Amino acid sequence: MWSYSKAGVDIKKIRKIQDEIGVLVSKTHSGFEGKNWKIISGFGHYAGLIELDSKVIALHTDGVGTKIIIAQLMKKFDTLGIDCVAMNVNDIICVGAVPIGFLDYIALKKPDHYLVRELLKGLTKGAKESRVAIVGGETAILPDLLNDTEENTFDLVGSVFGMCDKKRLIMGNKIVEGDFIIGLESNGLHSNGYSLARKVLLRKFDLQNSSSFLDHSIGEELLKPTRIYVKPILDLLETELTSIHGLAHITGGSFSKLIQKTGKISYEEMYSTFNMGIGFCIVVSKSGVDKVAHVLDKHKLKYHKLGHVTKGHGSVFISVMGKKYLLSD
Repeated sequence: MWSYSKAGVDIKKIRKIQDEIGVLVSKTHSGFEGKNWKIISGFGHYAGLIELDSKVIALHTDGVGTKIIIAQLMKKFDTLGIDCVAMNVNDIICVGAVPIGFLDYIALKKPDHYLVRELLKGLTKGAKESRVAIVGGETAILPDLLNDTEENTFDLVGSVFGMCDKKRLIMGNKIVEGDFIIGLESNGLHSNGYSLARKVLLRKFDLQNSSSFLDHSIGEELLKPTRIYVKPILDLLETELTSIHGLAHITGGSFSKLIQKTGKISYEEMYSTFNMGIGFCIVVSKSGVDKVAHVLDKHKLKYHKLGHVTKGHGSVFISVMGKKYLLSD
């Protein structure tokens, strides 16, 4: 039976490293404030937040991960930039911020005009869909560091900054018992869980293979770009702000039946590693559900009423095929 840890990604060890990072970086959050700015949130949320007068600057950095390996195997790179933009802007809108500027970092084994051009196709497409400007970046040539035998060895990372009024921040502190959770459908694996997905699928299937679970080949499904939720979420924040109590970007994977069946993976592991078809969640007041649904219908988004909030200590439970599973505690 496969697990994310067996595939090389140990979440417990990662969380321990993150805790250590948090202790160190928190030392930079005080003693440096200016007369009109201070740190609101510097670690552990969807974005770092800096208060500047009555405004809040939101910052976030993320990459594409091992989805790059699938692109290399498929020799198709024009959608990875969409993933890079999406993984950043989808996180920053979770705090209520409007994405404004984007920076990219492309590390190459050697100068490659074709590869950069293909990556920029996706970056610019994602930026346009997110209504965010690419205002700079860095291209590094690192032959000794990126010395893999794969010809198209590279890495792709991005950073985004945005702004919002302090009174319009969404921090989850308004979530109360009885709130509903609405889940917006994902567009595939998005950009997490690929280490496990690759280990499971590529041992048995070729990327050109199809399956009864899929509409396209496995390679095409794996490369589906991360869905960008900026327009509908910003529309909701503009029209139904008082009803929105929490926002969450759910990364991971969706065509889970094939992965679970092939890898003999438990439900707990699947729901902890992949998004299981849901790419974004909205926690909304009971009175605001219909209004939120109306906005989502306007944007022609597929969504589901996943559950509701009850009294507890932060545990997440899910019912699957008549059984109840604890996902986190």
